Amino acid sequence: MSDSDLFSEFREISSKEWKQRIQVDLKGGDYNEELVWESPEGIKIKPFYHKEDTDTLALPKFPIATWRIAQEIYAGNAEMANKNALDALKRGAESICFTVPNNTIDPKELLQHIDLNKTPLYFNLQCLSDTFCKSVLKAAAKEPSPIFLNIDIVGNLARSGNWFSNMKEDHQQLDTILALGHSNTLSVDLGLYQNAGANKVQQLAYAMAHANEYLNHLDRHHKPLLKSSLMTFKAAIGGNYFFEIAKLRALKKLYATVAKSYGARPDCHIIATPTKRNKTLYDYNNNMLRTTTECMSAILGGAHTVCNLAYDAIYKKDHEFGNRMARNQLLLLKEESHFNKVGNPADGSYYLETLTHQLATKGLELFKQIEAGGGFLAQLKQQLIQKKIKESAKKEQEGFNNKETVLVGTNKYPAAEDKMKDQLELYPFVKTKARKTLIEPIIEKRLSEVLEQKRLEQE
Repeated sequence: MSDSDLFSEFREISSKEWKQRIQVDLKGGDYNEELVWESPEGIKIKPFYHKEDTDTLALPKFPIATWRIAQEIYAGNAEMANKNALDALKRGAESICFTVPNNTIDPKELLQHIDLNKTPLYFNLQCLSDTFCKSVLKAAAKEPSPIFLNIDIVGNLARSGNWFSNMKEDHQQLDTILALGHSNTLSVDLGLYQNAGANKVQQLAYAMAHANEYLNHLDRHHKPLLKSSLMTFKAAIGGNYFFEIAKLRALKKLYATVAKSYGARPDCHIIATPTKRNKTLYDYNNNMLRTTTECMSAILGGAHTVCNLAYDAIYKKDHEFGNRMARNQLLLLKEESHFNKVGNPADGSYYLETLTHQLATKGLELFKQIEAGGGFLAQLKQQLIQKKIKESAKKEQEGFNNKETVLVGTNKYPAAEDKMKDQLELYPFVKTKARKTLIEPIIEKRLSEVLEQKRLEQE
């Protein structure tokens, strides 16, 4: 019997019929009250989705996404960072994310013996230096592997409250770096907004408004680069499994729309890492479960590179066991769960396609409001972006405090015998330091911080 013969035995059932059947089973209960819930983004989630939900949608066609396992390495010492990178690559990492604190690091020493034929490199530069960028590109000039410089002067302003130097000098440095003609230069860190408490619509809208600052700059000063520049988005992935899948899909869809208005390259590159917002100090092994599902969301949402977070990263210094476990989680997803075998598995899912459309629509609407209000930089300087993120974060915090948002082992089913005071190698809470800033910085904060501080005091 052919497939067509088999399915001909079953008639198509409409969405209306399904809903009627459910209402019968509810025995008088209200369908909307009992089965429809509303997300923090104002999206109403139904108990089932049907082909009819996607019939009127223009479904995005994404290129098949392949993904790589990345290892993050702090490059305060070039020789040590190089040694750690080579070790990580031997143990399953496929790309390296170097965090570089200053421009005294020697790129040649940093990249020594790394096979740049097959190893993409990402840089998180905590300084702004055209000299360093030139040196990196020169050190890798003969190799085809992509180098992602990830220059983000607007992101530095949002995170720190200050430019690297000042607005004029930062843009001059940016122009010098762009003049190098490297296609993987610019990046947008929307993970900052997620870790500070922004909801998913805000994350998407702020990412687009943030990226639009760079597209506008390219259009005015480096128009030939619009066609070649590949924008990189650094995304933090939260615990709402399906929403996070849809968020990355909506991000790609929105960026293609915004880039098209400039005649720019419509595709983007996404590097994803688990959020810190839901990570906990007590019963910390739960963090490994959280990061596993978050990495799954990143992969299914179409991230190109996934850099996992060690289960104890919020309170412990970098160490071999934590890094190995984080890397092995991704290796299991790739090699044993076969997450590298199917391209774009979310395509065609009525729920995910609908959710992608709703997030993209709401994100675009908010993006247009930001642009009408003067753009992202203007609204940062007016503290409007910070205010909106605080409002969203407050609602999420109230949900955690009321145990509506559950973090097992922390605000529900806590392990009373857990003692952490003597295990802290890093300060795991928001650090406050009085300093003068141009704007109010956007501050990352975990949901469980206040509760954990009280528990530490009581140990």
